[in-house]
Amino acid sequence: MDHTTTPPAGSTGRIDVVEVGPRDGLQNESVLLDTAAKVAYIEGLAAAGLRRIEAVSFVHPDRVPQLADAEAVLAAVPRSPAIRYAGLVVNRRGLDRAVAAGVDEVNVVVVATETFSQRNQGMSVEEAIASFGAVAAGAHAAGISVTLTVGAAFGCPFEGEVAPERVAEIVRRCAEAGVDEVGLADTIGVGVPRDVRVLAGAVREVSTGPLRFHFHNTRNTGYANALAAVEAGAAALDASSGGIGGCPFAPAATGNIATEDLAYALRRSGVRTGIDLAGLLEAADYIAGRLGHPGPALLGRAGDFPGSAAASG
Repeated sequence: MDHTTTPPAGSTGRIDVVEVGPRDGLQNESVLLDTAAKVAYIEGLAAAGLRRIEAVSFVHPDRVPQLADAEAVLAAVPRSPAIRYAGLVVNRRGLDRAVAAGVDEVNVVVVATETFSQRNQGMSVEEAIASFGAVAAGAHAAGISVTLTVGAAFGCPFEGEVAPERVAEIVRRCAEAGVDEVGLADTIGVGVPRDVRVLAGAVREVSTGPLRFHFHNTRNTGYANALAAVEAGAAALDASSGGIGGCPFAPAATGNIATEDLAYALRRSGVRTGIDLAGLLEAADYIAGRLGHPGPALLGRAGDFPGSAAASG
């Protein structure tokens, strides 16, 4: 018997899960993995059916040494028209590296508050918006799609509450430069489902493009928020296998929502992802072994239900 339900209201029955473990997951770890380990991790994720993988970051290596080998990683990962590799970019120099390395997508972050923008990127919000415009223009000229991610969209560790209207204004101004997808990030995991609905509505007033959400489970609301985002019409959700990761520039920003736990919740809710849970758990186990500790994900501990016959979503 199929125990899944009908898709949540507002969903299309399928959603893109963007695997961010190789970038957002590893950037907050103290262990510096070699290139071969990162490539093996990405290979496992691709074999499990992940088709959008944020594999690398093109920020200065001094700021995020865990991801200093972006070019070497992209040179070695499996290439297929079905798999799209994204790289985090914060300025035009990072874009030049990304283009040369052959990314399919760039993820450009503009943080919603001044204090966090300075700490995270060393620039004001105004400077970040201007930089976004230059990066978006360059990426599109190179045939690369652009995701705008508004960081700390649900709340800031330094300034507190963030008004949805402020986030919408950032989206509106950046959309004028051209975006293929808008991402809303709960960088420190403070949001609840009501916030998801309110923020999605505010952004829909200024942009009709695909919405992508990035949740952390810092206060145990990440999965509820993800399901609320599906109901609000999200086209994509970020997640990190094993639940590893966080933001090194935000105090107490614990792990991302776990890809396997999210895929399970989506499958049981009638939303397809194309992910093979058994293969995904293998990839999560691999990276946990290389990092020397398990992630906070729970599916690998509890096991799938009703069992392996339903392990693909």
